[in-house]
Amino acid sequence: MPGGSIRALDRVSFNVREGKTLALVGESGSGKSVCSQSILGILPGNARIRSGSILFRDPAQAGSCVDIAAIDPRGPEIRQIRGGQISIIFQEPMVSMSAMHTIGNQISEALFLHRKMKRAEGLELTQEMLALVGFRNPQQAMNLYPFELSGGLRQRAMIAMALICHPVLLIADEPTTALDVTVQKQILKLIRRLQAELNMAVLLITHDLGVVANMADEVVVMYHGRVVEKGPVETIFGNPQHSYLQSLFRAVPRFNLGPEERLSPIRSCETGLAHIQELYTPWAESERQQAPHLSIQNLSKQYLQRSSGWFGVGDEEVIHAVRDFSLDIAVGESLGLVGESGCGKTTLSKMLMRGLEPSSGSIFYNDRGIRRSLLELEGRALEQFRPRMQLVFQDPYSALSPRMTVNDIITEPLVIHQVGDKAFRQRRAQDLMELVGLRPELLNRYPHSFSGGQRQRISIARALALSPDLLILDEPVSALDVSVQAQILNLLKDLQAELGLTYLFISHNLAVVDYIAERVVVMCHGQIVEIAPSGELFARPLHPYTQALIDAVPAPDMNQLLDFELQEAGLAQPEFWPAPFTLSPHISSHLVELEPNHWVRMHTDES
Repeated sequence: MPGGSIRALDRVSFNVREGKTLALVGESGSGKSVCSQSILGILPGNARIRSGSILFRDPAQAGSCVDIAAIDPRGPEIRQIRGGQISIIFQEPMVSMSAMHTIGNQISEALFLHRKMKRAEGLELTQEMLALVGFRNPQQAMNLYPFELSGGLRQRAMIAMALICHPVLLIADEPTTALDVTVQKQILKLIRRLQAELNMAVLLITHDLGVVANMADEVVVMYHGRVVEKGPVETIFGNPQHSYLQSLFRAVPRFNLGPEERLSPIRSCETGLAHIQELYTPWAESERQQAPHLSIQNLSKQYLQRSSGWFGVGDEEVIHAVRDFSLDIAVGESLGLVGESGCGKTTLSKMLMRGLEPSSGSIFYNDRGIRRSLLELEGRALEQFRPRMQLVFQDPYSALSPRMTVNDIITEPLVIHQVGDKAFRQRRAQDLMELVGLRPELLNRYPHSFSGGQRQRISIARALALSPDLLILDEPVSALDVSVQAQILNLLKDLQAELGLTYLFISHNLAVVDYIAERVVVMCHGQIVEIAPSGELFARPLHPYTQALIDAVPAPDMNQLLDFELQEAGLAQPEFWPAPFTLSPHISSHLVELEPNHWVRMHTDES
């Protein structure tokens, strides 16, 4: 590296056994991915293996053993192993797959490279593999491009590509990090089933201890390039010895935490709240009681989708992304919004921010006692209102411009809205850096010199620059390690307590929502299906969809393992829910208060 040589791995030793799963656990930067790159011979150009060996034995070829570390990483021998006998599922399928080639083309390419067969036979095997990984129409999927698939289906396509040659060893690098809990459970179940059918060894790289508990036979814990603890999964979870591993367990969000109980990040991060008075003016009690902070009434968003036909003309189908959504968010409330991908969460947040125009409905905002209709604001009036609501994005890497310094990133909203002079903006940037736990001396650095957790802190500082009263947080911690995630969640709780902020917290991690939110809204197919206080919702879910969501959460506890045998084919299909929750276009439904402040969507027959 420019600053000298860095030892990324230091005397790492472990065995991955035939038909078993070894989990490699640790934070970002601990050396997990470097291990997988070494095994596949795809290390960066500036990386060197100075010592040690990577001994690979193929059970089909009795007695043969290859030292991968000793062979040419660009030679024919490693190319035969890579993809044919050892395969990998990468963390982000959208980045790892070619946008210019169809799914069928990319999966069959590995097959034709490593197996001698006719094209028709290879394409038939590719279709069979797509069916095996859960594509309902494999023949149609062969001609689709990655951007036409959801995140879960792209990950399934990646698994099909990795397994098409029936490898001896599968390396799964964070295979479910960005997926919903229900899709994650399906992917884990699929890997377990294929592992049993092919007697395949699996090297699972993850920082999710819940996934480790449900998938691993053995666990290796890494820290700063070294193995600090390893052993059977029961021993690791039942009696963790190393202080780092114990700290990892304490940092994981869990259900049923006490009201005063906090997450314990591995590294503490002090926030500076000395200049709160300059950043925020407290709400008057009369302003708080006058109206909800945000009132959403019958909000809907529809899209017209035209099916393919002769000369590109086909039937039009109406897609309801959000349907008759009504909700009140109180001043200072932290409201959680959960649901699977495609349920309409992000579409809703874009409409609230006026990034999308709704098809119908209204949005009213309590602007310190003044009731404003957001959908009627245009031009200069809309520009003047924008500081009141801000958005924190999911991905801290793509949310910040790599060409701007942190100082420019944080002060840009102030420049756009012409707030203060240059000296004021500089002082505000320093105060905001201290507020989110970063040193003001780092303002002149660029985003690439910060970790993911630090970048997310910078994103939060930028969102707070204009002193908003309401923050929309769209999956703000899904891309972060458990310890960094604990830091960010504690920071958000502190900011809300000190500044009286209102949160709309969108996430697919239900344990995170339980920790941060006072009330939770469950969304499916663009509609609210259940609303309740967080403690009550997660303790006694009443709707079958909410129950299935909670049942799919992998807990870091050997006594609460997932039931992979449970069939959930109709989970997100309202027509298959049991009565009286069954929904269809021919049945009207509405929210019913079954218990105090606990609302559930049920149908009423109008026949």
